[in-house]
Amino acid sequence: MTKSTSRSPNVSLSDQGFSVAAECHWNLQRGALVEAAIVHGEGRLAKDGPLVVETGAHTGRSAKDKFIVRDGETEDTIWWDNNASMTPEHFANLKEDFLKALGQKDRLYCQDLFGGSQPEHRVAVRVINELAWHNLFIRTMLCRPTEDELAGFSPEYTVIDLPSFKADPARHGTRGETVIAVNFSEKLILIGGTRYAGEMKKGVFGLLNYLLPPKSVMPMHCSANIGPDGDTAVFFGLSGTGKTTLSADASRTLIGDDEHGWSDSAVFNFEGGCYAKMIRLSEEAEPEIYATTRRFGTVLENVVMDDETRTLDLDDASLAENSRGAYPIDFIPNTSENNLGPVPKNVIMLTADAFGVLPPIARLTPEQAMYHFLSGYTAKVAGTEIGVTEPEATFSTCFGAPFMPRHPSIYGNLLKERIAKGGVQCWLLNTGWTGGKYGTGSRMPIKATRALLNAALDGSLNDAEFRTDPNFGFEVPIAVPGVDSTILDPRETWADKEAYDDQAAKLVKLFIDNFAPFEAHVDDGVKEAAPTAS
Repeated sequence: MTKSTSRSPNVSLSDQGFSVAAECHWNLQRGALVEAAIVHGEGRLAKDGPLVVETGAHTGRSAKDKFIVRDGETEDTIWWDNNASMTPEHFANLKEDFLKALGQKDRLYCQDLFGGSQPEHRVAVRVINELAWHNLFIRTMLCRPTEDELAGFSPEYTVIDLPSFKADPARHGTRGETVIAVNFSEKLILIGGTRYAGEMKKGVFGLLNYLLPPKSVMPMHCSANIGPDGDTAVFFGLSGTGKTTLSADASRTLIGDDEHGWSDSAVFNFEGGCYAKMIRLSEEAEPEIYATTRRFGTVLENVVMDDETRTLDLDDASLAENSRGAYPIDFIPNTSENNLGPVPKNVIMLTADAFGVLPPIARLTPEQAMYHFLSGYTAKVAGTEIGVTEPEATFSTCFGAPFMPRHPSIYGNLLKERIAKGGVQCWLLNTGWTGGKYGTGSRMPIKATRALLNAALDGSLNDAEFRTDPNFGFEVPIAVPGVDSTILDPRETWADKEAYDDQAAKLVKLFIDNFAPFEAHVDDGVKEAAPTAS
């Protein structure tokens, strides 16, 4: 990856109107940031080299504490049904108090980075941190400039991240002491009251989700890789569906695991790193990702470590079910040198259906692809959240509703245009349950999932015989070499066929009810792609 330096910046903090007395560490590289984190008690080194940190009360995103300033810039451009608003007056108070707190720090860590690896579509982002490990995290996750690019770097947007800052609801218009406030007019993001580092990367993702659609570039919450013949595949999916796992394939070149743009000429990674779930990570099932837990430069959040031996216990969820690892993308073998690839040949929409209704793979028409993209379905299972005792449907439009500042129809129509323009083949891949719902059936065999995925990507699956699913109307293969044919028809895997029919009817109704708000924004073809209620 490209080198950064600790030289004085081209644009200083004072140039931006920030008055600080702190010692500012500019664009420190990996080793210096790890050392600083350890010296200041922010983390500890594990036996094989990764930095192990704890995020405290916040072990994931604090979605209800994120706000966008509602002003002339955003009044008619933001999807306000999905995004909480903050008044300009409240933001002015918050900014005043943030800058006061910033000015009182003894030391700060600053990185000048890019969101986006395709030069003509990237955004220059300055990130200011009070914690060295947060600075290491964001340096790992975003795209790192070359020395020449740093010499002339001028930030377009700035992120100030102060976990020690406590918001005041009365003065700042927040719910509590935690705040993520985005001001598109002032090109500023303020993050306070949380040590969860993922808020920074998702903040930049939100910026690109806002900035790129007017340029006809499709921002995507997806992973992407390239086959031996130069064919790009894009994988949409919510957490737990296999987005990171399935894209980290030794036989294909990884572009990235989470956030991408689809321009006229490329699929490009928004990031320079990966952010993978670590809980119960298996060396056998995910060797490439597992190997990153034994590398200097990896940041492990909320992973349990033995104090004496410094060995990791990836199965221990006592600190968090959402334990995570952040590592440079080149820690994964066979990654794209420039973090980009050709426009896609295949689009894969991942779901983990805990109801045991959906087939392991289905071929989608462009209209069906837009329908399932706007639906963004997966399911939670018992034990993942307090109070969840039965499978629970989750619909997150565009497979990333929390990060979508604009209305979903904008992203859906962009996807539909891109699919039509490139003659892209779309698939729905179910990594969930078979033979019954969660608690009765079993998880889809990973070998079967990979075999079906490989057949889709190499084109051989298109030569199979297909049937039409009676509930969802998409095409399902009848037989695929190397895969038990029984598993291809979910109804046949259930001992109680009537129970399957009841469960299928329930899931169809959930889809129909969820899609109702989008019907006014799509054409008749997409409406007709909806499942059929019996």
